Amino acid sequence: MKNSILAMALMAACAGSAWAQTNDTLAKIKSSGSVTLGVRESSGLGFTLGNGKYVGFHTEMGERILADLRKPLGLSQIEIKYQPVTSQNRIPLLQNGTVDLECGSTTNNAARQKDVAFAVTTYVEEVGIAVRTNSNVHHIKDLNGKSVATTTGTTSVQTLRKNERATGVDFKEVYGKDHADSFLLLESGRAEAFVMDKSILAANIAKAKKPGDFKILDDVLSVEPIACMLRKDDPAFKRAVDDSIKRQIKDGSLAKLYDKWFMQPIPPANVNLKMPMSDSTKAAWANPNDKPMEEYARK
Repeated sequence: MKNSILAMALMAACAGSAWAQTNDTLAKIKSSGSVTLGVRESSGLGFTLGNGKYVGFHTEMGERILADLRKPLGLSQIEIKYQPVTSQNRIPLLQNGTVDLECGSTTNNAARQKDVAFAVTTYVEEVGIAVRTNSNVHHIKDLNGKSVATTTGTTSVQTLRKNERATGVDFKEVYGKDHADSFLLLESGRAEAFVMDKSILAANIAKAKKPGDFKILDDVLSVEPIACMLRKDDPAFKRAVDDSIKRQIKDGSLAKLYDKWFMQPIPPANVNLKMPMSDSTKAAWANPNDKPMEEYARK
């Protein structure tokens, strides 16, 4: 009888563990003592230095979020595993449990909210255009007849096409598999412009062999809220993530982290991006929310 009871208990524990894997991220973390953070390799908010080292504003913020989980979970430490994600696979890897929290450079929009949940907004992005400094492209209209690069799985080219200033502008789209590949298309001359989040453009320019050869145009194509992604229907985990972000905002540590990554020299080339915090990001921090970009468009 004791063996039967033990067997039933083990089966229940296994079933509970399987349920936790998909529906209760906090239980999964407590049980395993580890968590997988989805990170980017060439984003403006997170990138790699090689040899498994991932850094950046959102990467470090994500690490702080996960560290804040130790006390409520009763863990002395949590092992953070890093899983590089791309624009194409970030949502599937989150949904299937490979990644527990994704802190890359993902736009919170209504379409994605059908598949995943978002933490409160931590960065409000402007989508822009990078060109070579000696380019004759100065505004959107100058892209007519040109090749424009962007990254597969992003919405940047669609954003450009929908921009009223692009009406009648005919350009050819070329795609990079990731942001570094897209910038390489511009750097090598296979594209005359790279359309993407300005933070991503700035970060890739900073890492270029000759940063002075590139510039970001003044044109702003759209304003988009960027936030960490997590699985849907996991309110306890979302609350824990949001509480950590709000704590970091309130105690000023997130502002210091922003200054570190956008207003100070950063690796690998010790280039200062010189990107002061925008009024839109300040407003998002003053009133933390998880509104999709469509809410911003209505303003």
